[in-house]
Amino acid sequence: MNPVEAIVNKTKDFVKDRLSDAEGGHDWFHTLRVYNNALLIAKQEPVDLFIVSLGALLHDIADSKFHNGDETIGPKIAREFLFELNVDSVVIEHVVKIIENISFKGGNEAPKFRSPELDVIQDADRLDAIGAIGIARCFNYGGFKNRQLYNPDIRPNLNMSKAEYKASNAPTINHFYEKLLLLKDRMNTATGKRLAENRHAFMEQYLKQFYSEWHGKL
Repeated sequence: MNPVEAIVNKTKDFVKDRLSDAEGGHDWFHTLRVYNNALLIAKQEPVDLFIVSLGALLHDIADSKFHNGDETIGPKIAREFLFELNVDSVVIEHVVKIIENISFKGGNEAPKFRSPELDVIQDADRLDAIGAIGIARCFNYGGFKNRQLYNPDIRPNLNMSKAEYKASNAPTINHFYEKLLLLKDRMNTATGKRLAENRHAFMEQYLKQFYSEWHGKL
């Protein structure tokens, strides 16, 4: 086993242990799906696979949603872990920037950092937020936060600031319009865009069925 493979395997073990009690939509299996999606997309992109691997594995090591909104914990944990493995400082800082900039955060802020590796991992993460798995994750998190499934009196807010997005306690269905249905057109790579098409269509069909059942239509 070469040194890069050894570091990636140690990172997998670290993340799997760290997320052993995580909420079901942000657990080790979410991370593993993002990692596998990232490797798939990376086949068509000129990227550093080592950075893609580490960034994908560590992207949700301490999601701020589960740490009182603190966005500094994840990057700190990742930096310290990679430093202990003697990973090159340039790689560490790139991975940290990926973690700091990967999340949606309302989708209305201009990105502060871009790289081909971030593009790949962000697409991989967004793919896991849409389609059948995305729907399952959405309702799982809504249940975790004790949110309503749907309330026709509470309209989706498409112009939220980052702070408003993080503080929102809107019904779960609203999240489709405030994030999930927006992701198809915000994919970075050709592969990501192609893979997002079917998942997006599945969500649209799901919502059609949801409203039909909600209103008691045949």
